[in-house]
Amino acid sequence: MTLFDLTGKVALVTGGNGGIGFGMAKGLAAAGAAIAIAARNRKKSDAAVAALLASGAKAEYVELDVRKEASCHAAVRATVERFGRLDILVNNSGTTVRKQPEKLTAEDWHLVLETNLTGALFCCQAAYTHLVRSGGGKIINIGSMMSMFGAAYAAPYAASKGGIVQLSKSLAIAWAKDNIQVNAILPGWINTDLTKSAREQVPGLNERVLARTPAQRWGDPSDFAGVAVFLAGPGSDFITGTTIVVDGGYSAQA
Repeated sequence: MTLFDLTGKVALVTGGNGGIGFGMAKGLAAAGAAIAIAARNRKKSDAAVAALLASGAKAEYVELDVRKEASCHAAVRATVERFGRLDILVNNSGTTVRKQPEKLTAEDWHLVLETNLTGALFCCQAAYTHLVRSGGGKIINIGSMMSMFGAAYAAPYAASKGGIVQLSKSLAIAWAKDNIQVNAILPGWINTDLTKSAREQVPGLNERVLARTPAQRWGDPSDFAGVAVFLAGPGSDFITGTTIVVDGGYSAQA
């Protein structure tokens, strides 16, 4: 269906070399989009690009450190130079520091907020002019269940992901006139490298997640391919400033 056809579109996926980002990149590529994988780790990114190329997709690596404004602008420029345009931005880069709030340092706080929230703003600002030139576009920001819930060990992460939701709403309102739709995806407990370390650091987490999740499993990065295609394509042209929870029912259950 043309509502879910991304042929001729170009997507920049930050943190797209693994986990949820790579799951989304594969979905966008399967729908016909060319993919720019933007990240710091060149070796891991090259492997992701190779996998996309092997599937028949068009893909390139672009260097990106989201904490640096100039790097965000450079990554967008590199994407446009290589593919000729930009239609879709996925802000997926993220990190966390797991400590009780009284033990957080200023460095901990700034690392998480600048990576997860400020970096998303920088990338959106860098992409804006190019999306306008393309006649409009799609921005997909990755929040979290902790955009809604709190956790004793994740104050900066929760603050940053709550901010992602409000940033998405503000950008959606500001840029609707430019035919740019901005939405947020809120992942639940997904089996990634980041949550692997959480299971190692937080006793009983795995058991609690399985007990509360109606789907009775952790999510997989591949679970994000469909929602990425939907929010990136014409099927969502009248959807902006909203959030979509992808959590197997975790947040629906008391």
